[in-house]
Amino acid sequence: MTGFPASRTYKGVDGYAPIAAYLGEEGWCIGLDLREGVQHSQKDFIAFLKKVIKRARRLTKKKLLIRLDSGHCAIVNLVEFRKHGKLSYIVKWNPRKASPWEWRDKVFAEGKVSEPRPGKRVGLMTVHETHEHKDKKYRFMRVVRVTERTIDKRGQMLAIPDITLEGWWTNLVLPEKRIIELYEGHATSEQFHSEIKTDLDMERLPSGKFSVNALALTCAGMAYNILRLVGQWGLLGDKSPVKNKAKRRRIRTVIQELMTIAGRLVRSARQWRLRFGRHCPAYDAFMDLHGRLSPG
Repeated sequence: MTGFPASRTYKGVDGYAPIAAYLGEEGWCIGLDLREGVQHSQKDFIAFLKKVIKRARRLTKKKLLIRLDSGHCAIVNLVEFRKHGKLSYIVKWNPRKASPWEWRDKVFAEGKVSEPRPGKRVGLMTVHETHEHKDKKYRFMRVVRVTERTIDKRGQMLAIPDITLEGWWTNLVLPEKRIIELYEGHATSEQFHSEIKTDLDMERLPSGKFSVNALALTCAGMAYNILRLVGQWGLLGDKSPVKNKAKRRRIRTVIQELMTIAGRLVRSARQWRLRFGRHCPAYDAFMDLHGRLSPG
């Protein structure tokens, strides 16, 4: 790929539309592809999906849960999921032309309705629908949530009720609230995006050539995973200079605490040695990490 200059993205600016996939709560990057700004998120997605599932299978034998936003609300994706064993999914539904008012009446009549506060009602319901794909019929399940507000959070009464319609395609047999909670964990991926863009300084790609930028982004993905491993091994134990508890360390923290610590490279007795200050807070973590990564 040598062409494809930056083009108009869905946000109305010139740029690219990279696609990424992350594994686990730590956020291991198992897919990071650069694409044209005008490219729709669903274009070539099936090939990307197969690639990242294959990579995930190499790393774990456990059942996978795939979470996708509404940009990937397509029957072809739901059909593809059925071809893979030990795989569950939650895909945000894109209501498109669905009527919020009709769904409000249906969910409030047939589903579970709660009132978190005066003037706000929330309805939950699970529906089953049959869709056709390539002359075959498939039956899918979707959790639907309708929120009706007649009074806003500041106490102002609304002349016309505010209706919010949401939904999630899934094959998980769980309570509706639990499925929504599982999907909300998908928002964590935005932090992983942020770490690549800001902590690794990849928000603005370095070249005017697509192929050079694609290579730079691939290298950034590799550096991201290496720094993630360094953080997991070096900054979560008792020897870590960072004492607050966490499941993972931000890439910026890893760089500050372990990659940019002060030291001197000296030659003595025909050997090179790396020396640290007597009170270096990261020394124990650095040496422990060095021992784990050193061969033999």
